[in-house]
Amino acid sequence: MRLGYRPAGARLARLPSVAAVMWGHGDKSHVRPSCPIKVDCIILAISINPSRAYATTAKMTDTSKYKLNHSMLRVKDPKASVAFYEHLGMKLVNQFTFPDNKFDLYFLAYDSPRAVSHGNHWTDREGIIELTHNYGTENDPNYKSHNGNREPKGFGHVCISVDNIQAACQRLTDAGYKFQKRLEDGRMRHIAFALDPDEYWVEIIAQNPVEATENVTTTDLETYRMNHTMIRVKDKDASLKFYQDVLGMKLMRTAENPSAEFNLYFLGYGEAPAEGKTAGKEGLLELTWNYGTEKQEGKVYHNGNDQPQGFGHVCVSVDDLNAACQRFDEKGVNWKKRLTDGRMRNVAFVLDPDDYWIEVIQNEKYGKPPGQY
Repeated sequence: MRLGYRPAGARLARLPSVAAVMWGHGDKSHVRPSCPIKVDCIILAISINPSRAYATTAKMTDTSKYKLNHSMLRVKDPKASVAFYEHLGMKLVNQFTFPDNKFDLYFLAYDSPRAVSHGNHWTDREGIIELTHNYGTENDPNYKSHNGNREPKGFGHVCISVDNIQAACQRLTDAGYKFQKRLEDGRMRHIAFALDPDEYWVEIIAQNPVEATENVTTTDLETYRMNHTMIRVKDKDASLKFYQDVLGMKLMRTAENPSAEFNLYFLGYGEAPAEGKTAGKEGLLELTWNYGTEKQEGKVYHNGNDQPQGFGHVCVSVDDLNAACQRFDEKGVNWKKRLTDGRMRNVAFVLDPDDYWIEVIQNEKYGKPPGQY
């Protein structure tokens, strides 16, 4: 069994003591396990010219195999947050615990028999929500995650698509959860925004016509999808070029709103659905562009990793981690952390044009990540 991997339904056990490296989960470090490397492995690694290794693997990455794996949020109380997302039908598909470094990671996704990625390894999925908990925040009356919708703005929301939206929203209300916007609020009667325990916005959208489900009183959690993650971007052209040309995503749908002076762009992997009907998909990225921001000087949006902290990153899993990072180098990306930086050789972080972090990991369907045995 992969170190730290917890299949759905398995009992959590504390991870064994391993060599670990730290990377950027808030004021605490993001640690991922790195098993001790044998001496003969070290000698072998030194004897290989990295440029040659990259040269032989550069053609081996296939962006059609990439997946928008997860979106990371920092949370105050993991028990409350996990319970909220489980109420929405998600399941804990993986967990890393790091008591020595005083933080834990929780990975939630849809995993019913009817789920898109049912039974898949956690790296071979789309639509995961990663919750990062730094020990002690649950008892700190002054701790508050930044939800990205107060100044400074940046991250906007995650989105769940549901079968019968009226019944789904009523179920949340009956459980005592709050809303930023209910279905009946305002002029947009086809969407709602629930609030999770940290007041992150969770958009609720309908898979079926709203008019057809108005009198339906039941909802089936097995139909739910973790549809998309929204971030605000300064320059639509720069961002669309980055996510399509560099990360290999496809533009699935565009919603232009000239009267309100903003556009929405939905990108993802795989084939675009017929007629732009994206509600049934998982793992989309929504870029929100407000007209005129591209003309402003300097950075416009907050990436969530500078103070105040909240949203952390989105993550793409790839078929060949070394080859993908070499390709990113050839594309001239800006790096937060190269794959070869430090001791942690199984994860990299790329920066998008707005300095949002994109984590890059190995999809273990295609092979083991570097540095793990």
